[in-house]
Amino acid sequence: MSTTLQLKVKFKSSRGSERHNLADVTLPASLTIGELSARSGVPASALRYYDRLGLIPADRSAGNQRRYPRSALRRVAFVRVAQRVGVTLDEVADALATLPADRTPTKADWQRLSRVWHERLDERIDMLVRLRDRLSGCIGCGCLSMKSCQLYNPSDQLASHGTGPRRVLEADEPTRRAARRRPG
Repeated sequence: MSTTLQLKVKFKSSRGSERHNLADVTLPASLTIGELSARSGVPASALRYYDRLGLIPADRSAGNQRRYPRSALRRVAFVRVAQRVGVTLDEVADALATLPADRTPTKADWQRLSRVWHERLDERIDMLVRLRDRLSGCIGCGCLSMKSCQLYNPSDQLASHGTGPRRVLEADEPTRRAARRRPG
C-alpha cells in the first residue's frame, strides 16, 4: 500500500492580493532506491550497504522493491557528513540506533545525538590539529631526525606507548590546551 502526501500550493500574486491555485503537488511518502540515490547523491549500491548495516530503514513493496521513508534523506546526509570527518560506519550505526525507529526524529532527538558526539569530535579535532602542526614540515623532507621527525621510530622504540605513529597520536598537554583555545 502506497501512501502519498498531497500539498496544495497557493502563491500570492505580485498584482494585488489576487491568489492563483496551482495544480496539486503530490510527494510520495516513500522513495524508491533510485529516487533516494538521485536526491542524496549516494550510489544505489552504497544505499543497499547502508540498508544492510541498519543505517537507513527500508520497507519492501509487493514486488519486493526497497521503499525508503522520506526521513531516510536526513539519515543518508548524516552518514555522508560523518564519513567526511572520519567517523566510522560502526560509530554512525551506534549513533543512529539512539534515534526513534517508529517516527521521524525531531530536532531534540538530533540534539541529543549531537551531545553524545561532541567529545568524540573534539578529540578528533585535537588529533587533526596535532597532525597539521607536527607534520607540515616533515612530509617528504627525508630528515629522519630523532629530535624533530614525528614519524621516525627506529627499532620500534615507542612500542611500549602503543601502535602507530605515537608522536603524532599522543597529545602533549600544551598542544591540547592550545588547540582548545583556537577560535572556531
